Amino acid sequence: MRALLTKIEQASGLDRVGDRLQRAVQATLRPQRVRDLLHGVWLGHPLHPAMVQVPVGAWISTAVLDLMPGQRRAATTLCAVGTVSALPAAVAGLNDWAALARDQRRVGLVHAASNSVGLAFYAGSVAARMTGRHNLGRTLGFLGLGAASMGAYIGGHLAYKQGAQVNQSISELHRMSDGWHSLADMAALPQRQLITREVDDVSVILYRHGDEVTVMLERCPHQSGPLGEGEVQEIDGHACVVCPWHGSAFRLNGGEVVHGPSGNDQQVLPTRIVDGVLETRLP
Repeated sequence: MRALLTKIEQASGLDRVGDRLQRAVQATLRPQRVRDLLHGVWLGHPLHPAMVQVPVGAWISTAVLDLMPGQRRAATTLCAVGTVSALPAAVAGLNDWAALARDQRRVGLVHAASNSVGLAFYAGSVAARMTGRHNLGRTLGFLGLGAASMGAYIGGHLAYKQGAQVNQSISELHRMSDGWHSLADMAALPQRQLITREVDDVSVILYRHGDEVTVMLERCPHQSGPLGEGEVQEIDGHACVVCPWHGSAFRLNGGEVVHGPSGNDQQVLPTRIVDGVLETRLP
């Protein structure tokens, strides 16, 4: 399986389908508010992994009930719940997928295809159960669970091996040593400009507003974009840094994500001023 998934990552032939689908998704989900909603900006982490718990839980419960006598009605209900709830979860997943790197989109395309097969089996299972063909419904349900399980495996590879929609910057904290680190003289810090500094080879950005200074990890949580090269924009009354790669925006006074595709907040570091020198440390 590892070798197969590596081949899928490198399968450039999938790009013809993937690129067209990406354009279609981006054209359909055009409003920024819709994309932010589906990315999970309001939640503080990606929405898709949370949404898939409903269909997965319902379908696994259906399989358990199908192995027990006298549970046809309950199994039919849960099978229908899982099938219906899979649709909004798929929309959220497509929204995340459209903002990924090309090798991630290739694996994500196969992940979506496997889940689509599973969803088709489950839709057939619901139809069969509703018309009294429960044996056929059970068979289709087990086939659907197999396809969805394969899709989940591929999704795990996408998230944990390829790092899709996980916070790409938080690992930087593990490279920083304990204790306070000097960054800059306060007198030399300009107002309302992004400044890049390093703490133990970890890049951070500084932003001064009056006597307050924000120190934030410089790598964007979404795809490691250089926030130090981004623009400062006022969004909803807050100064925000906008990633130059994919447009994720984070409040400079707290690190909260304001616009996706990132679904994660950006890490802000504690600060203090000692003898006119700005210092920072691990949270």
